[in-house]
Amino acid sequence: MAKIVGIGANVFDTLYNIPTYPTEDTKMRATASKTAGGGPVATGLVAAQKLGEETAYIGVLSDDNGGKFLKEDFIKYGVNTDLIEVKSGYRSFASVLWLCADSATRTCVFDKGDLPPLELNDLQKKAIKEAELLMVDGNEMEAAVEAAKIARDNGTKVLYDCGGLYDGVEKLLALTDIMIPSEEFSLGHTGCETAEEAAIKLYETYSPEVVVITQGKKGGIIYDGDRITAYPIYPAKVVDSNGSGDVFHGAFAAAVCKGYDYLKCCHFSSAVSGLKCTGVGARESVPDFETTKKYLKENGYEL
Repeated sequence: MAKIVGIGANVFDTLYNIPTYPTEDTKMRATASKTAGGGPVATGLVAAQKLGEETAYIGVLSDDNGGKFLKEDFIKYGVNTDLIEVKSGYRSFASVLWLCADSATRTCVFDKGDLPPLELNDLQKKAIKEAELLMVDGNEMEAAVEAAKIARDNGTKVLYDCGGLYDGVEKLLALTDIMIPSEEFSLGHTGCETAEEAAIKLYETYSPEVVVITQGKKGGIIYDGDRITAYPIYPAKVVDSNGSGDVFHGAFAAAVCKGYDYLKCCHFSSAVSGLKCTGVGARESVPDFETTKKYLKENGYEL
């Protein structure tokens, strides 16, 4: 079975490249457009797969055009789809994204669709027990909490991509081994004024093995209960930043499975995320392992 399994958002994205943000109630011609798979855990699994680790997605998809695209996209990148349940007559989770050239930012409008919640079956539970790592992102909360409990009971590490302040998030945080929140999440959840204070509070409250706070263009910090260490971003000409955080988390999962210590995982993931931003498409632009290793060496860091 797969080393890395994931439960979370899997999104049918439509991306438009635009030169600048349009004025309200006007028309603008896009410079390019495309469809792609998105979602934190789903894209993270693709990243880990492209970096050389066996992955599988656990979830529910529709048989509409969006759902068909998402399953085929997994197959294209080698992510195992045997643990996906396909249901008829539902609307897929979908989003529209504007990728703005002059600000190098992205704006997203999404529709979560109406698929029923995931209910874990015996095969899916078995896959969690046999995996080395479970990735979750706060979507499918009830199933994610159940899966995290199974993981904890069977020696499978739980990596939580903390991006949204969802209801019940405390239950999932309490079952997390590798906690990777955005700075926005960490400050919002803890009420702290700085990322450093938030990292300490999250660690003391939930007792994970490590807290890694991502800070976008500033890189981020890591806290292991002993000391706080900063990690950098690596230089890249940004073409498309959409999904860079998702890719970071997937790369981190892959690095854990490769046996790296957590600080080295941060450097590796930062490099993968930076390289991804040099191409259009969150998934197709993820580099392979050797490209990442070479890129790090060129920038003064040896794996």
